[in-house]
Amino acid sequence: MSDSSFLSDSLVDRFGRMHRSLRVSVTDRCNIRCFYCMPAGPLAFLPRQEVLTYEEIARVARVATSLGIQKFRITGGEPLVRSEVWRLVDRLVCIDGVEEVALTTNGLLLAEQATQLARAGLDRINISLDTLREEIFERIARHRGLYRVLDGIAAAQDAGFTKIRLNALSIRGLTEEDIVPLAAYAFERGLELRFIEFMPLDADESWKTERVLSGDAVRAVIEDTYGPMIPVTRQDPSQPAVDFEFADRPGRIGFINPVTAPFCGDCDRLRLTAEGQIRNCLFSTREWDLRSLLREGEIDDAELAAQFAAAVTEKKAGHVIDTPAFLRPERAMYQIGG
Repeated sequence: MSDSSFLSDSLVDRFGRMHRSLRVSVTDRCNIRCFYCMPAGPLAFLPRQEVLTYEEIARVARVATSLGIQKFRITGGEPLVRSEVWRLVDRLVCIDGVEEVALTTNGLLLAEQATQLARAGLDRINISLDTLREEIFERIARHRGLYRVLDGIAAAQDAGFTKIRLNALSIRGLTEEDIVPLAAYAFERGLELRFIEFMPLDADESWKTERVLSGDAVRAVIEDTYGPMIPVTRQDPSQPAVDFEFADRPGRIGFINPVTAPFCGDCDRLRLTAEGQIRNCLFSTREWDLRSLLREGEIDDAELAAQFAAAVTEKKAGHVIDTPAFLRPERAMYQIGG
């Protein structure tokens, strides 16, 4: 049952931030065990019946777009372990008001699915690639498979994707030697590259400030090899990355610095967990339940919209990582949605 009379053209919080992006987790399961996201041992994943169906996600997406959401990012866990995830892509791209549907993946299953994702209309793929060294990949992922990620990147390019972004997590004492090789790889293949600071969302709770390899430190390493970089004016103020390009050569690299330079003031993102909970921040300590509403029977879209509005109203000014005021979320990254 639907009631469009409530619809608004925006979701604006107490600080004037207009929300235009929704990250949708489709599963908490993953085929690797990166230490910055998941614990090494056995895990109790969500029972299948607790995870939103594609039909339920599509309904939530239609309500969200009526409120002003324009961009969707499919995440996990690892979204490509969810059966036929391209069917969700196909549903989302057909919704009026949707400007972009993207997907974040570890890339291990991408070679097998890239063509179907392209046919479904996926606009952008973000691929995690922290290292080009197999031994470091295994230390991070607790699993072999770097070659499968690289094959997935090649397959995505062969499938016609022109918007492919590599996301590299920077961890002091582990990934310093990967900075320049990753930049060279991205330049060679014509790919976007973004370095991301290590955040306190690891399930083992081993995060420490000393392990944060700052964006400034990474940029200094790149400049030592390739020359000075200059910041690029942001076309979208809400984008989390600060992009830089070189003064005397082609190439652009972005830096996402949530620890040393938080970008909360321009945040336009909300999150939907795999079991149907709205989160207004990656580090939120509260959630707003949509699944119960969706499964109660005949409810108006207005009731779903009210949960979005409540979440936005309660959004804080910032996450205050690495300060005495910071409250670590009870859930790790794989349970929230990357």
